[in-house]
Amino acid sequence: MANTTKPLTDTEVKQAKPRLKEYNLGDGKGLYLRVKPTGSKLWVFNYTHPFTKKRANLGLGVYPALTLGEARKKAQELNSTLARGLDPKDHRDEQERKKLEAHANTFEQVTGKWLVLKKGSVTEAYYGKVVSRLETYAFPKLGRVPIHKLTAVLTIDTIRPLADRGKLETVKKLCRWINEVMVYAVNTGLIHANPLSGIGKAFSAPQVVNLPTLRPEQLPELMARINQSSTKIVTRSLIEWQLHTMVRPGEAAGTRWDEIDMKKELWAIPAERMKKNKPHVVPLSSQAMNILRVLEPVTGNREYVFPSDHNPRKAANSQSANRALKRMGFHGQLVSHGLRALASTTLNENGFDPDVIEAALAHVDKNAVRAAYNRAQYLERRRAMMNWWSTHIENAATGSLSVAGRKRLRAVG
Repeated sequence: MANTTKPLTDTEVKQAKPRLKEYNLGDGKGLYLRVKPTGSKLWVFNYTHPFTKKRANLGLGVYPALTLGEARKKAQELNSTLARGLDPKDHRDEQERKKLEAHANTFEQVTGKWLVLKKGSVTEAYYGKVVSRLETYAFPKLGRVPIHKLTAVLTIDTIRPLADRGKLETVKKLCRWINEVMVYAVNTGLIHANPLSGIGKAFSAPQVVNLPTLRPEQLPELMARINQSSTKIVTRSLIEWQLHTMVRPGEAAGTRWDEIDMKKELWAIPAERMKKNKPHVVPLSSQAMNILRVLEPVTGNREYVFPSDHNPRKAANSQSANRALKRMGFHGQLVSHGLRALASTTLNENGFDPDVIEAALAHVDKNAVRAAYNRAQYLERRRAMMNWWSTHIENAATGSLSVAGRKRLRAVG
């Protein structure tokens, strides 16, 4: 008849006295109470290693901190682990490692890893904005929270003050960026699912506000005011350069001489300076080339075509054109980004292919195959369109002295 171990009682465990040598009291199913000469009592699980077949001990905890009932529960779990062919010690160590790793992967630390990837797909200016917004609005409350413990309620409560202040556009971006971090965490195995996917629905959507721009028939007025203003030649040239090339304010302000191919009359803007992180080539009309020729004696020895007044080694501020337009009396009527809308409206009203216009505006086509085809096919069509647009601007400036329309405009101021 097989020997069976009689289960221990709470009284036996409590009254077990120390001896000259340590000894064990068996409870059955591998669980023992080890009593040391010092009087301390330790729960031990004794088992046969599933691979080496050697006997091994695993400490479970100290009595009375770990009660008999709790020790039996742990022993039962370990026997279940053995039944699955796993070594209890290795399994426990792995679980502890995962637990420590999970708590070490805070939202701020995981966001840092995501930002490394994000940096390669956005402009430097946009990247700086992402970092700044997260540091200001998310990290103070969410930064130290383990990524697996982030909840929708906590995140919404963190963002709510921004929504209450009416900063709905910032709220929208924060929700998007935080969700991108969570998707990164899912894809890298840090969490099983994203519990924040619906947090954007807890806030009102920001109202779409069109940037101030002019109607096509107001172009002559714009050119006249540019002519009549006392704006410095570099800033004035920047406004006209943006108008002729149809690029964004930041892209225009950061124009570098080494991006310009004077012979081929092309301007190649690198991906890192573009909003969508895609390189953009602009065919330059004769009027746009005239702007460069006017500026060459002034800034040709500099890195930037439009250097900053305060530090010529840096590019002009993207807001320089906006400030100049305000001084010309266009406050609330036109911002520099609105020059793109003015160009787009005029070209569409004059029957140009919308796809060619979109390509000139560097709007990214979501269809990758069509986008590649468009880039290959539209350059010459865009050149013809840009030449028409520049001539249209020049005609609107009749009676006004535009930088682009005069090859030998004296570069002063």
